[in-house]
Amino acid sequence: MRTAPGQVVAGRYRVTDRPEDESGVPAVDVHGGARVRLFALELPELLVPGHPPGAPAPSYGPRLTARVAQVAAAAPAHPRLLRGLAAGPEGDLLWIAEEAVPGVPLEQLAGNGPVSPYRVAEIGADLAGALRALHGAGLTHGNLTDRTVLVCEDGAALLGGLLLGAAEEELCAALGGEVPRRVYETRALMLGPRAERWAIDPGAPADTWALGVLLYRLLTGHGPYPEHDLPTLLAAVRDGRHHPADGCGPLRPLVERLLRPDARHRPDAEAVQRELRELLAFAPEPYPDGPPDPLLPVPRPAAGPLVPRPRAARRRPAPPATDRQAPARPPRVAPALLGPLILAGVLALLVAAIAAIVLVAG
Repeated sequence: MRTAPGQVVAGRYRVTDRPEDESGVPAVDVHGGARVRLFALELPELLVPGHPPGAPAPSYGPRLTARVAQVAAAAPAHPRLLRGLAAGPEGDLLWIAEEAVPGVPLEQLAGNGPVSPYRVAEIGADLAGALRALHGAGLTHGNLTDRTVLVCEDGAALLGGLLLGAAEEELCAALGGEVPRRVYETRALMLGPRAERWAIDPGAPADTWALGVLLYRLLTGHGPYPEHDLPTLLAAVRDGRHHPADGCGPLRPLVERLLRPDARHRPDAEAVQRELRELLAFAPEPYPDGPPDPLLPVPRPAAGPLVPRPRAARRRPAPPATDRQAPARPPRVAPALLGPLILAGVLALLVAAIAAIVLVAG
């Protein structure tokens, strides 16, 4: 992305640092001071059949901006959904802003191989909750991949990329026009053979199918379909030919239902969330033997304590007096022996005094 710290893009967002990963460009809103993440979508030249040569090509930046604003206004507030803010064209780029929270992209954390089934179930339950909220608002996400999921320090998974996905699909429609073949070719160039983005059916069933693909990818370390080229991928998706789900462990039945070609036989987001929560309720205690498996550790700051230091304990005030007092402690010396002990002490002092007089006089 052609940005540098201090640069203001889309007339509103000042870049604060260079991006270190695929989670966007860190920036701050110069109007309100909120920290955001910026994503840039390239706007290639729009070719319109029959358009006079040399005449200015029609601009579709406003069309994409209007579509993004429409989706942002309709998106519900949900604790597992990253809030998309706005979009603005600048030259040949469309800048999309999303709220910034501390976390690490799921793609980066899951790059070391398969993840524990119960950790995947936690992530899946979070994402199913976010999809459930979107579907309840009449929206489709359409951009659910390990690149659009952020894992926070507490382990929660947040789903982002809603506005970016809406802008990409609108751009494909603008470039392809009324010709389905051109729309397909545009999507192929823009998205590549990434299985989660190529569901057969549209709408909410496409999101739950993409969730099944993502769960499979996390559990096995690879996608359920061949992804070396797009025609092979699409043929396998259309025919329902995915790799065996043997490595999915206790999540295998759910993953296989999510990957069914017929959307009528797939569970919706609410059913997925409920099933994953039931699985987690009966999950075994972690790390019963030996060292723990990696559960997507999140890098923490090198300086400073990880948890707040406990405050010094304050003295508890004496309890108020009540009619029922606690039983008194028994005395260390029995009352019957107290008198003889005092008398013996007095006699010992007298003997010591007489001895001292005799020594001085003698």
